[in-house]
Amino acid sequence: MEKLSMVTSLLCAITVAVLAVAVVSGEAAVVEHTFVVHEMNATHLCNTTKIYVVNGQFPGPTVDVTEGDTVVVHVINKLPFGLTIHWHGVRQMRSCWADGAGFVTECPIPPGNEHTYRFNVTGQVGTLWWHAHVTCLRATINGAFIVRPRDGKYPFPTPAKDVPIIIGEWWELDLIELDRRMMDGNFDDNPLSATINGKLGDLSNCSRMVEESFILDVKHGESYLLRVINTALFSEYYFRVAGHTFTVVGADGNYLTPFKTDMVTVAPGEAIDVIMVADAPPAHYHMIALANQPPEPDPQIPVFTSRGLVRYAGTTANNNGLPVPMPIMPNQHNTMPSYYFHANLTGLAHPERHRVPMHVDERLFVTLGLGSICRGQNTTCKRRRSPETIVVATMNNVSFAHPKTTALLERYYDGTSKGVYTEDFPIRPPRPFNYTNRDLIPPGPLEEALEPTFKATKLKRFKYNTSVEIIFQSTTLMQSDSNPMHLHGYDVFLLAQGLGNFNAKRDVRKFNYHNPQLRNTVQVPRGGWAAIRFVTDNPGMWYLHCHFEFHIIMGMATAFIVEDGPTPETSLPPPPPEFKRCGNNGLSQP
Repeated sequence: MEKLSMVTSLLCAITVAVLAVAVVSGEAAVVEHTFVVHEMNATHLCNTTKIYVVNGQFPGPTVDVTEGDTVVVHVINKLPFGLTIHWHGVRQMRSCWADGAGFVTECPIPPGNEHTYRFNVTGQVGTLWWHAHVTCLRATINGAFIVRPRDGKYPFPTPAKDVPIIIGEWWELDLIELDRRMMDGNFDDNPLSATINGKLGDLSNCSRMVEESFILDVKHGESYLLRVINTALFSEYYFRVAGHTFTVVGADGNYLTPFKTDMVTVAPGEAIDVIMVADAPPAHYHMIALANQPPEPDPQIPVFTSRGLVRYAGTTANNNGLPVPMPIMPNQHNTMPSYYFHANLTGLAHPERHRVPMHVDERLFVTLGLGSICRGQNTTCKRRRSPETIVVATMNNVSFAHPKTTALLERYYDGTSKGVYTEDFPIRPPRPFNYTNRDLIPPGPLEEALEPTFKATKLKRFKYNTSVEIIFQSTTLMQSDSNPMHLHGYDVFLLAQGLGNFNAKRDVRKFNYHNPQLRNTVQVPRGGWAAIRFVTDNPGMWYLHCHFEFHIIMGMATAFIVEDGPTPETSLPPPPPEFKRCGNNGLSQP
């Protein structure tokens, strides 16, 4: 049970009372929230752990708006360190200042200070989410962000109810300490359990307590819109409900062509909308969220699972004495169901709104892998995962050096970028190799030759209205992970995915120009590739990164600068009055 201090409880009660205030103005509204970020004790698995939450909730409060609304969120930071809040998937058209990417669009909110985010939500309908965007805090500081259609109509039968299904992880280790260890190159820590809507489930018991399970109450014959969000730091998840099937209808705030399946695969950063009809014989049915991890290089990663319950109206507490069915789950190391799930999704075509650019102005081929740098000031060192090195993550063999004392957007806008970043992010790897050669996973001469890399803050600049194509290529260099790549400020057309090395002569023929998915997070398959295309119509500074937290910390990131267009309506406006610039200490000014 969560234990709040009397002061914090009172504070949360006050803020929850004013949590969501909608001020109607014509057809649209101003939806206003207050987020108080604070520490809280929570007891799970027989241990009491300090966690970080918003308004005393884990997960945090849902932001529920209608397309076209203006959102205003007042964040009060009661933590002893800084943080920002990122509105994951919100396009932020001409409102880059409110994106909430720490040290990219703003410096963190100092302890004891406040910050207001103000932005409009236009042209998106479905499920997005919000989360802390400094260190590992997003593990517990997160929540759903729901955008409803302005006319109240869906391209599918209106469900009886919609329910966020927020899949996460339970960490006993303090999240700040977890971040510190990973910054030092220690990646041996793991969560103790998966969670569904903050509940560990009754499979994660200890000697003195039984963990609560998330329970979804349903009525026979009714349909339910499940908004499945993966907030986890480390793992992709498989999600199933025994005796039931799903119809996938949306992802990342965009509609999809309805696709029937009995299992949902959701990578970190993704939000998948599915319809579940309660058409099974009335009873209790288990739901399972199971972490999916590659078998290499460490097949000994524990199994992370949370078990919930679908409970039909009219059934007894003990399920009429019958056993509760369990869904059959894949092996935790089987990554192929993820590949097939993502490959089967297509967008719900809206030719008048969503046209794939048929010409390409700039092409990038971006490899995603690991490498190493020498510790300290050494320029030479032993490789092959030697203690003399720190393992880092790379894009085109560059490991991103995140700023610590300033924000990239502020420096770009002020024209003071010298010494902070350069604009020479490579558009291809320094040398080609067999990117998916499995002999590169374990230490050896092939891997050692490709391992050396370096850290730098290299960005890529685009002119306004540039058509950009990126081929993301997952590699097997020192690892075999998939890579959920998230681009802030944009939805991108996912033209195709494949296994092995991308081959332009062969694979371009697979590109879907008719009804590709529109996504803000693209799951690049393990040992495979993904092709995206988008037009740079949103000026600003936009962070691009893998959504595995360890890959972010290790440097699998960059940022795209999009220049202003020819008119005020196509240009980034000045910082809004509520924006707070960076101080000398790397935090925003009070």
